[in-house]
Amino acid sequence: MMIVEFDQVIDPVINQRAIELSGRLRDRVLPGVRDVVPGYCSVGVHFDPLRTDLPRLEAAIESDARVAASVMVTELTRVHDIPVAYGGANGPDLEAVAEACGCRTADVIERHAARIYRVYMLGFVPGFAYLGSVDPRIAVPRHRVPRERVPAGSVGIAGEQTGVYPIETPGGWQLIGRTSTLMFDPDRQPASLLAAGEGVRFVPQ
Repeated sequence: MMIVEFDQVIDPVINQRAIELSGRLRDRVLPGVRDVVPGYCSVGVHFDPLRTDLPRLEAAIESDARVAASVMVTELTRVHDIPVAYGGANGPDLEAVAEACGCRTADVIERHAARIYRVYMLGFVPGFAYLGSVDPRIAVPRHRVPRERVPAGSVGIAGEQTGVYPIETPGGWQLIGRTSTLMFDPDRQPASLLAAGEGVRFVPQ
């Protein structure tokens, strides 16, 4: 694997450059390149060394990276509305988040649902989208000790990030709600509901 790094910051413009580079490399359909994955500020190029013309790949990366470095537009390609049932059994950490932030649970819900979040990247488990950035007034750290099981559809906060657990998995984010929206379906094309560069709006139910 080869990693291409831009400025090491969480920033919409830098993220857009990573997305632009990954898209250009995918469009080339270079022999041996298995996958191209954008991150917050980097691009991972996965390739088969036995089938890849490495000098050709490196030249393509250098050329496309120069173009991507000039990107300044961060317009979201699509915005998904995701319904969320906040609090109670669906959001067992909502009250603790409100207490830590010195506000009411209704304020946490209102502030969380007030923004359109950017999908910066997918990772951790299939279909898990890292979304940002939450209102600083409700930015809380993840749990020091993760839960062994977090139900699929759980909506959580970790620092300035928010996200939805697509499958049941261990996790340490502060859980404030849950959605019935299917975030990942291996029988669907594409399997992940969200993609880097898209947007998410949470709708209280």
